[in-house]
Amino acid sequence: MDSKIIQKINNLLVEEFEVDAESITPEASLKDTLDLDSLDYIDLIAITEANFGCKVKPEDFHSIATFGDFYNYIDAHTKVKELV
Repeated sequence: MDSKIIQKINNLLVEEFEVDAESITPEASLKDTLDLDSLDYIDLIAITEANFGCKVKPEDFHSIATFGDFYNYIDAHTKVKELV
């Protein structure tokens, strides 16, 4: 995975959710680290779509537990969009 994508994601999350960058690791829980509630998930979807150009289905977040899962999701969906 491209480290630039990871860095961009981390920077956006630190800015939007006001968390320490050190707390964002691939194995850390996305929900717990960002202290996400249902409205925060909507914000996260909007940020993802606006910055990476991939359409996110809210139900997709059921399979995204860690930051690593989130990185992989964005990486996979961004590549699919580029191929179309």
